[in-house]
Amino acid sequence: MNPNPQVKEKTKKDESTAHLFAEGHTACAGCGQALGVRLVLRAAGRNVIATDNTGCLEIFSSNYPYSSWEVPWIHSLFENSAAVASGIEAALRITGRLDKVRVIAQGGDGSTADIGFGALSGMWERGHDILYVCYDNEAYMNTGIQRSGLTPHGADTTTTPAGRLSMGKIQNKKDIPALALAHGLPYVATASVAYPHDIDKKVRKALSIRGPKYLQIHVPCPLGWRHDTSLSIILAKAAVDTALYPLIEYENGRLVSVKRIARQKPVEEYLKPQRRFAHLFDKKGGAQVIAEIQEIANRNIEKYGLVDKPVAAAAPAQAAIVEAAAPKAEEPKPKPKTFTAAELATFNGKGGRPAYVAHKGKVYDVSNSSLWAGGAHLDGHLAGKDLTSELPDAPHGTEELNEMPLVGELE
Repeated sequence: MNPNPQVKEKTKKDESTAHLFAEGHTACAGCGQALGVRLVLRAAGRNVIATDNTGCLEIFSSNYPYSSWEVPWIHSLFENSAAVASGIEAALRITGRLDKVRVIAQGGDGSTADIGFGALSGMWERGHDILYVCYDNEAYMNTGIQRSGLTPHGADTTTTPAGRLSMGKIQNKKDIPALALAHGLPYVATASVAYPHDIDKKVRKALSIRGPKYLQIHVPCPLGWRHDTSLSIILAKAAVDTALYPLIEYENGRLVSVKRIARQKPVEEYLKPQRRFAHLFDKKGGAQVIAEIQEIANRNIEKYGLVDKPVAAAAPAQAAIVEAAAPKAEEPKPKPKTFTAAELATFNGKGGRPAYVAHKGKVYDVSNSSLWAGGAHLDGHLAGKDLTSELPDAPHGTEELNEMPLVGELE
């Protein structure tokens, strides 16, 4: 309880404008989902009953004995937010109170697109008068950042790790709005926390329509996307401006609203600040995946008419691929520098000096490798040395070292 009676009195007077998702939750700094649910409830008002499956939202909003929910709220299992909401809606309908109390079911992208899709499809097929809101942060963030059906193409997660044999998730993002339309829903829309007024308008409209409704809101996650917490809204806007997350609205199967883009940005502007896509800029083959992601954006442009002309951004990435594949005239190769053991020892990575190592007669520059901080490898190998005898099976020589710049030969 608040011990300050003046604050308590002020809260009573301002009850109509108070946040229905209250402060004091334990969401991460920059959490898009916390902002998303606050905007949804602000638009919905007090006369709602909300369900929510297990996930980040349930965890950070209901640390016993506290709760941030200022409306009736029921926590369900990971897979059945839609099923629990269906029971609530049926009870309200039978008792004649559905006109006064609306029902909102909520879930993350994993419970919506994967684990709970059967219950969601059943809710849609039966025609329950419920607004289902998916807070789409594009992975199972609460349980360790595993990929979901809504994780985008090329993203690095704990179950689609980028590495020597992988460039992240190989599948494209599942199109849940299209599946909702296939169920014949009277209202289907997407939104983004970068555009609060758009969320407000769409929630109010959805609740004014009878029958099952679906709203998917893009909510950045600094933890899972691995970006600075101050960039959440900037990245949410960039997703829209690149056409990777189009904001659309359907009524009775007809496209009635599209947020057009004044100037489409190349997808690199969205991908680069997120370390879940860092491998696309650091590893061989990354340019090809970036080009594929740009093509996804350009297909969205064409499908929804987001701009008059798609960005030529496919050009920088794809041109680089074409250029790399094109045959080039043979150029004379410079004679490799020859290092003595004494010379090699001076490149030990200490005091700001470069870090070189030799392996099987070749000398590599490992200065920029995260494995060689300060000239010392994570496994104890030191820079400035010939590591041939230390790596008898040559895992680093054939894999890791071959990706490092070759600077010469060992005498």
